[in-house]
Amino acid sequence: MQNDPLSELKKKSQNIPLVTGIHHCSLIVADTSRSVEFYARTLGLVVDESRPDLGYPGAWLQVAGSQIHLLELPNPDPTENRPEHGGRDRHIALQVADLDAVIQRLELADVRYTKSKSGRAALFFRDLDGNAIELVES
Repeated sequence: MQNDPLSELKKKSQNIPLVTGIHHCSLIVADTSRSVEFYARTLGLVVDESRPDLGYPGAWLQVAGSQIHLLELPNPDPTENRPEHGGRDRHIALQVADLDAVIQRLELADVRYTKSKSGRAALFFRDLDGNAIELVES
């Protein structure tokens, strides 16, 4: 009787997690420098200058042990008529230590946000290009 290769692979990897974290996520933006300024001003993120040039404008922003890769490319998705609440749209979720401090920064920058509908310490906002961002207090 021949062994099923998929079953053998499952047995070998039962106790070994295949995915160990999120390395980065990508967001499409219209203007890299304008977006870098926005993310620096509102969330205090900094650019990782060591990342490679991929042949088109963009930037890599440090987020704890992960990164956000800003891609200045034509956007294939509509930026208008998105759900008002970012929790009903595709989004990235970032952990923050003090949600109230972030709220102050968002309000100073005139960035509209909605609090989580679940009642947890979280909110959603959109960046300059309509990308939905969730902030969760941890």
